Amino acid sequence: MEIDETSSGAIEQILPTTNEEEMKNLMKDLDREQAYREHKCWRQWITVLVSTVFVLFQLYATLSGHVTAQVLRASHLAFVQLLAFFLFPASKKMPKNTLPWYDVLLGLTGAACWLYIVINFQMYAHGFPNTLVSRSGNNTVLDVVIGIIGILILFESCRRIVGLPIMLIAACFVVYAFAGKYLPGFLHHRGYSLQRVVCHLFYNTEGIMGTPIGACSTFIFLFILFGALLEKTGIGQFFIDLCNAIAGGASGGPAKVAVLSSALLGTVSGSSVSNTVGSGSFTIPMMKKLGYKGEFAGAVEAAASTGGQLMPPIMGAAAFLMAESIGVPYVTIVKAAIIPAILYFTGIFITVHLEAKKLGLKGLPREQLPKIGPLLLKSYMILPLVVIIVFLCLGKTAVFAALMGIVACLIIGIVTSVVDLAMGRKPTFGTKDIIDVICASARNIISVAIACGMAGIIIGIVTLTGVGLKLGAGLVTLAHGKLFWTLFLTMIASIILGMGAPTTANYLITSTITAGAIITCLYGQGSEIENVMKLPAHMFAFYFGIIADVTPPVALAAIAGAAIAKAKPMKTAVNATKLAIGAFIIPYMFVYNPKMLMINSSWASVFGIIATALIGMFGISVALEGYGFNFTGLFHSSGKSKALTLSFDLLERLLFAAAGLLCVIPETRTDIIGISMMVILIAYQIIVRRIKTNKNIER
Repeated sequence: MEIDETSSGAIEQILPTTNEEEMKNLMKDLDREQAYREHKCWRQWITVLVSTVFVLFQLYATLSGHVTAQVLRASHLAFVQLLAFFLFPASKKMPKNTLPWYDVLLGLTGAACWLYIVINFQMYAHGFPNTLVSRSGNNTVLDVVIGIIGILILFESCRRIVGLPIMLIAACFVVYAFAGKYLPGFLHHRGYSLQRVVCHLFYNTEGIMGTPIGACSTFIFLFILFGALLEKTGIGQFFIDLCNAIAGGASGGPAKVAVLSSALLGTVSGSSVSNTVGSGSFTIPMMKKLGYKGEFAGAVEAAASTGGQLMPPIMGAAAFLMAESIGVPYVTIVKAAIIPAILYFTGIFITVHLEAKKLGLKGLPREQLPKIGPLLLKSYMILPLVVIIVFLCLGKTAVFAALMGIVACLIIGIVTSVVDLAMGRKPTFGTKDIIDVICASARNIISVAIACGMAGIIIGIVTLTGVGLKLGAGLVTLAHGKLFWTLFLTMIASIILGMGAPTTANYLITSTITAGAIITCLYGQGSEIENVMKLPAHMFAFYFGIIADVTPPVALAAIAGAAIAKAKPMKTAVNATKLAIGAFIIPYMFVYNPKMLMINSSWASVFGIIATALIGMFGISVALEGYGFNFTGLFHSSGKSKALTLSFDLLERLLFAAAGLLCVIPETRTDIIGISMMVILIAYQIIVRRIKTNKNIER
């Protein structure tokens, strides 16, 4: 990872040399979507050509509005299937510089299956008789055969790129469509024919071409293009330098830089592993150099990078999907996500600080930090993010906001290049960068589109059989109607379903399968409620689906952090889970009291909730570390300090944890009890210390 000139000379004195090739190989090992072929010669030009046509078609469809939904979604999937087999080998161990004939055949066949839909729709639009559209509900044998081939090829591309968990879940749902008539109890249904299932999944907009692919082929694609452009403008390095200037000099500065930069960068990305490797290759070696243990350093980056998916305004594009799925304005989702995200990162930040103080770690010397002046001159780099947020808050669509963000990125790239030429430097944004952006955005959408297609299969079977309501009712029955146990079972299910899934697919799958159980338990089956009241259930499922990336045994983000830190993976995962403790507590709190999501609450009550919840996260962090109160050097290095430092035994730590939990619960009574408990514990420790000190003096 390149380091900007403003910081490279200073930081390289303490930063171990990072092997870029090693980081790339690590990404390929842990993140399936990064294990792509790097073609050369004619194969490279074919990749560039197909990617360019793909991107231009998507932009034309978005800007013109002349492409119907079915044609856009089917065309999107045709491009995705062609590129999937062209770029991704059948196994990660296979050579990355070859293109076997069977992958060419699979790619062309997969694309042809979806183009069959496009051609039929175009023929119908031009008045041809006996097309796929005109014979809807009376499909031919050819329709069914093409549908079966298309579905099987989609499953194979999922196995290669997204992984087995989602594929197996989707396969179980397909089997359920056929085998339901043999199942007992609430899972029983009358069963469906092969023709009905295949045509419902392949040709219907309630199946593979449903809402997930609809979102993927419109605003998600645009945000991935925006993210690729944003990376080329250098905003990632700008955020890292800015965070270094703010917190790099604090006690344990690099760990705080990891937390802050991941919160800023992770919201745009849709991959916890990519975030961990991208910023971790810079922050983890610095943390180790300053004295953090490898397991803790890797855990900090993993927990912070995973939390980036929970940070508004973009939340890895899940914010837009959530708004569309629930049927509430985008701004409502952003407002709801603010307090939980602040609490999550505050918990990590405080724990990191206490660990630094406990170990006696100092920050980087001020002369080795980036200067704030030059960074302020480059603050125009955040303009694209500001543009998107402003337009979204003004009520514009996600598509329009993404397009304006892309335009802002291009303007910044052009202006930067003009300035570089005027200064006699090589332009930082040229033709090669544009080609790289096109190829990166076309490649990055593949895993998301395939995961959305598999989510469409799950949703399609749910709509066909009505199993969604049955699963929700089944979970509630298993929990004997108790809300806490329903939440607990939903948590376990969401963590399992979220293992290894991209952020967007993660939300779609967890919300489809598990959120209904919470809604059923809260409001009763079949009850009519406001859309906004579904938000706590969807956020709960989403949180635990995302946190699967640091939860053992899979914990892909923690394993990535451990690999960079050269630490034990499971120990790193346990540390990351401890750091991310807020994500295991906060969802329970906002289900029990939706005011934490700013639902039916005033700003005055919201500020009160934030204040007491922050105190609560402090209490929980103190309980985890068994140490507290020396808060000098929070953002700047401190010299010799006589600030109060207290250590706590096991009982006191448990009491602090209980006090913290009481403060996090948004209720006045629990807040008073929690704060009172903390005051008593602190006073007790101070009195005991003074008594011991006086006795030592007398001796």
